[in-house]
Amino acid sequence: MRWKGVLRRLLGLESTIVESGRLENDGQSLVVRVRPEARHASRCSVCDVRCAGYDNGSGTRRWRTLDLGLTEAYLEAAAPRVECPTHGVVVASVPWARPGSRFTRVFEETVAWLAARTDKTTITTLMRVAWRTVGSLIDRVTTDRGAKWDRLSGLRRIGIDEISYRKGHKYIVVVVDHDTGRLVWAHPGRKAETVGAFFDELGKERSAALELVSADGADWIHEPVGKYCPNATLCLDPFHIVQWATDALDDVRRGLWSELRRKGAKSEALTLQRGRFALWKNPENLTDRQRAKLSSIQATNKPLYRAYLLKEQLREAVRMKGEEGRTLLGKWCAWAARCRLPAFTKLAKRIRAHRAAIEATFKHGLSNARVEGLNTRLRLISRMAYGFHSAAAFISLGMLKLGGLCPDLPGRA
Repeated sequence: MRWKGVLRRLLGLESTIVESGRLENDGQSLVVRVRPEARHASRCSVCDVRCAGYDNGSGTRRWRTLDLGLTEAYLEAAAPRVECPTHGVVVASVPWARPGSRFTRVFEETVAWLAARTDKTTITTLMRVAWRTVGSLIDRVTTDRGAKWDRLSGLRRIGIDEISYRKGHKYIVVVVDHDTGRLVWAHPGRKAETVGAFFDELGKERSAALELVSADGADWIHEPVGKYCPNATLCLDPFHIVQWATDALDDVRRGLWSELRRKGAKSEALTLQRGRFALWKNPENLTDRQRAKLSSIQATNKPLYRAYLLKEQLREAVRMKGEEGRTLLGKWCAWAARCRLPAFTKLAKRIRAHRAAIEATFKHGLSNARVEGLNTRLRLISRMAYGFHSAAAFISLGMLKLGGLCPDLPGRA
């Protein structure tokens, strides 16, 4: 095989003719002169339609490609402009790089593959690029691959939630397909308009095809779901239902603790403070010491123990599901309404307001567990990258790793 063919194979070039090669910077850099094959020349970089030539553009350009051993490698070629009937005067496309990029496709896809699997220090050291450059490469790869298939097609059961990506109440809304487990949509913000933007992108026909939507009790999610997809059944996440009861229980405990402190009963107040974990935990997970604390609360503090029983009965209703769960939930609402504990009286009103969504959860068994699991993986991505300054970079890396957009490592099937 001739040396030009060897270079073409080593650099992963397709539809490209190698003209020459030379070493620069005292042998530290290899520059390979290339040009597109005739059938790929003079094409619009936007629509890939063959066009008439316009001028020679800005002369020659260089594209960084994968290193050859210890030597940095670059491709060098002319960059003429063409006149597209649709997009006007644009730089002609080249088969080895994406439009507007100074890196080859194989270089960008290698960086994207690494970004989905390792930390930024490893990537920047191995590939000899800045971390900000990695972000722009990921954005190009996800945009290019995302344009080739519709991530929103075929959605039937989805979950909607938010995740914080930076301090200062910086959130993004994420939408997950329950059937595939993929992240299908993400956007900065945490309000009804953000969720509405998702349904606008989904379209009326596909919104009407949605069957189940899982979410927590946030009104900024529930209102757009009811507005844009009236045919879908909203399911309230069971974990959040039990969390509401746990929060109400803790409100009762803190109120009684404060009252005891005001009366000077410091020992009783200390007992309540030390018993909070026994009140929070599920009965089957209690230690012997925590069971003793719970028995002490039962004997000395009836209101707090009543709040504990209310929390446990609601948890049991959520666990049972089905018709039995619905019956127990109705009895719980009646008990909570007359329990003389303001926190649980308020919770009973909240449960009644969301009862249709809760009973739908009992019927269909759909929860936000898959969404919460994906959020955990997103937080791991953020930690590995040492945080993100912009939501766009975070979303691009999330879509790359969790949205099915990560390319294969070049040269591997």
